[in-house]
Amino acid sequence: MSDARITRRGLLGAAGAVGAVAGAGLLGASPALAGQHYRWRNVEIVGGGFVPGIVFNQSEPGLVYARTDIGGAYRLHPATGRWIPLLDWVGWEKWGWSGVASLATDARDPDRVYAAVGTYTNDWDPNPGAVLRSRDRGRSWQVTELPFKLGGNMPGRGMGERLAIDPHRNSVLYLGAPSGHGLWRSTDHGASWAQVTAFPNPGTYRADPNDTSGYSSDLQGVVWVVFDPRTGSRRRGTQTIYVGVADKDNPLYRSTDGGATWAAVPGAPVGHVPHKGVLDHEGGFLYLATSDTGGPYDGGAGKVCKLDTATDTWTDITPENGAWGYSGLTIDRQHPGTLMVATQIAWWPDVVFFRTTDGGATWTRSWDWGAWPNRVKRYDLDITDAPWLTWNAVPAPPEEAPKLGWMTESLEIDPFDSGRLLYGTGATIYATDNLTDWDTGGTVHISVRARGLEETAVLDLVSPPVGAHLISAVGDVGGFVHHDFADPGLMFDNPTHGSTTGLDFAGLVPSTVVRVGNPTNGTRFGISYDGGATWTPAATQPDGISGGGRVAVSADGGHVVWSPDGAAVHHSADGGATWSPSTGVPAGARVESDRVAPHTMYAFAAGTFYVSTDGGAAFTAAATGLPAEGDVRFQAVPGLTGDIWLAGGRTGGAYGMWRSTDGGASFARLAGVDEADNVGFGKAAPRRAYPAVFSSAKIRGVRGIFRSDDAGRHWTRGNDDRHQWAWTGAAITGDPRVYGRVYVGTNGRGIIVGDLR
Repeated sequence: MSDARITRRGLLGAAGAVGAVAGAGLLGASPALAGQHYRWRNVEIVGGGFVPGIVFNQSEPGLVYARTDIGGAYRLHPATGRWIPLLDWVGWEKWGWSGVASLATDARDPDRVYAAVGTYTNDWDPNPGAVLRSRDRGRSWQVTELPFKLGGNMPGRGMGERLAIDPHRNSVLYLGAPSGHGLWRSTDHGASWAQVTAFPNPGTYRADPNDTSGYSSDLQGVVWVVFDPRTGSRRRGTQTIYVGVADKDNPLYRSTDGGATWAAVPGAPVGHVPHKGVLDHEGGFLYLATSDTGGPYDGGAGKVCKLDTATDTWTDITPENGAWGYSGLTIDRQHPGTLMVATQIAWWPDVVFFRTTDGGATWTRSWDWGAWPNRVKRYDLDITDAPWLTWNAVPAPPEEAPKLGWMTESLEIDPFDSGRLLYGTGATIYATDNLTDWDTGGTVHISVRARGLEETAVLDLVSPPVGAHLISAVGDVGGFVHHDFADPGLMFDNPTHGSTTGLDFAGLVPSTVVRVGNPTNGTRFGISYDGGATWTPAATQPDGISGGGRVAVSADGGHVVWSPDGAAVHHSADGGATWSPSTGVPAGARVESDRVAPHTMYAFAAGTFYVSTDGGAAFTAAATGLPAEGDVRFQAVPGLTGDIWLAGGRTGGAYGMWRSTDGGASFARLAGVDEADNVGFGKAAPRRAYPAVFSSAKIRGVRGIFRSDDAGRHWTRGNDDRHQWAWTGAAITGDPRVYGRVYVGTNGRGIIVGDLR
């Protein structure tokens, strides 16, 4: 994902010994809080985020994994073609483990799989990185925390793989670390790790040395490890190991004595960062794909080079010297002289894949230039499973929608099937089963193969009582009107938002829906009068806006209050045609509407609750003493005037859930709720009148997704420890038409829907 990160902060504890930690995600929910059983699944968008790594097992056909930058890891189910999520057990406190920096599958023992996890190396992620290890293909895991962080969503995350298993002695693994931590090794199947002190270079490349946040200024480090399987046996571990380093002057190192000593490979190409390295296991050639940046969003120059490991002779086999770097390097294990490489980034007009069948002596392109502005393509592209991949665009040629790809760091030929190729983009996984038709003049048929892989950051959710059961605001891919939970359809249009940041519907006229966001075209505001089927963009918008912010529409649909990023709160009484500043409310306040009173609007900022009774023109401060720090979210109860629930706060300060029954004049804290981060409402339980209340919360010391059927007096945990989805604080809502149903917004695992069994 390009910009999807959570802002919740915590305190980093002291790092312990680098050894095994008790298995994670193996225990069920606390019996006292488990309650009824829920069935959990995704509301399918199909893809939605960056897939930087696809890894095939080298001994078992059909065994393949994918890693994502914020949404965990997946294993492909060969019979169904769906991806199975493997890290849904990652919980609230360790949310960063949903960012997968690298992944390795064991050729000697295909049941073993490893994941190096951690989302950020700067202070955005309070926890250290970890290596997860599984002996049952990811069904259960054991954890070893590391004394440093890993960056699954950091710059350079498409390079790799950083994690590798010795093909002859599978108890030995190597891990390339960022942040100057060098190269690490395990000799006990990943249970414990030690730094390879003999390795001489932790890397020197930083995307932006002047970035004070630490995001772009961190050292990208040791970026991949490749074993030469010809130099070992069952009795002796692999002796020759190649390591790529993010250092434009010294990018490649080698050991010929099983990792005891290391030296720079003479004559290695300089001036670029080595994104990928693959070894021809028969001919003994090492191939490199390089770029002038670590990516994944940029890169203006690069090379493809070939090392004859027998003579240490280098050959420049760059397909074209274009305005791009190279990545996505892959080799056909059935025919090792056949390779493919991708332009690491080529925003205009499209990515180019290059293919050689003679070890790089000659190359052909996935598309060539015809008579301007036409392109002659060796492929066709089927996006039936994710039709939103056009982004509602109809670009002028030579650009096309959908694109063949972008951020194509992972391009992988099936080691057992020369015709099968999978590749990741910034939004999905594509695949083909007839790749070899490329070489005979046929058309390569490419289609979306991302079913089951859901990687979106969900920013808001609403479930109106009529029309579609769910409408979503999603980072990077806009948002959707969900009539069918298995069919995503097209994203919002007119305007099209890259990220939709806020949603609301009118409590008494629920077919009136408003949204705000960050546009790919048009304005930041749209309104619909038919439940999201069609939209009208704002004719104007307030000056100074830097982001979509939050929005609310009055119960009768006649008034809209917009709290954009970078500007004051504004209101409109004509569907967004004109806007006027609201008075009495600070910029950046969170805004919502009363679900019954036609002109009553609410706002919250810095511990103070605000009320407007004139459609948002003027606000008056009401209750105080609410959480002044941390994320705070609130909602008004459908069907009841002045009934408001508020959740949020900060660890170490005020943190929990509060309720007002007098329109925000006062709030009372709910006993027994240790922490709460959002609140939503659904259909009342049988024989009850008050709506079901849902929250992502910590109650009696247990984190989970909770439901109360009696206005907060008692709570039932709906999820268990296998279904936690890391951070779930942004959005939650029940369904007003289906008792017990809850929709949960995640930061990387898409929209989760739970139904009572």
